[in-house]
Amino acid sequence: MWSLSVVVCSLLVIAAATNVRQCPGRSDEGLKDVVTLAPCKKLPCRLKKASDAHITITFTPVTDIENIENHVVADVFGVKFPFVGVDGTSVCDKLETENGEKTSCPLKAGTKYTYKDSFPILSFYPSIEVDVHWSLMYKTKDIICFEVPVKIV
Repeated sequence: MWSLSVVVCSLLVIAAATNVRQCPGRSDEGLKDVVTLAPCKKLPCRLKKASDAHITITFTPVTDIENIENHVVADVFGVKFPFVGVDGTSVCDKLETENGEKTSCPLKAGTKYTYKDSFPILSFYPSIEVDVHWSLMYKTKDIICFEVPVKIV
């Protein structure tokens, strides 16, 4: 019984929301508890080279959406670099409905969706601390946008 309690508590800690910042010029309202980046126990998130990171983003579009894409860049001393393998990719095949069923685009306004994905932290990335700017976009409009400090180790 003790082992089961430890496992359940560990999973709850791992699944806790990541304390991300809203993109500049946007309200923080509605961003709390919608983004989980793992592994990330505290900020800055420590992402190990040659490993995978996992992200979960829950969002509710306010309009119908035909297609939705990742826009992910790392801000390195004021210079923006696309996150190779993630930036510009469609999220349509990695979506679930509120009850956990797989779904795809188009998305309906007012319906809650969860995007789940894994992405590699490539071995050639420099060991550096950066701010990662992540948005889910439809055409040129942000559906959700946040920033999180990351340390690549």
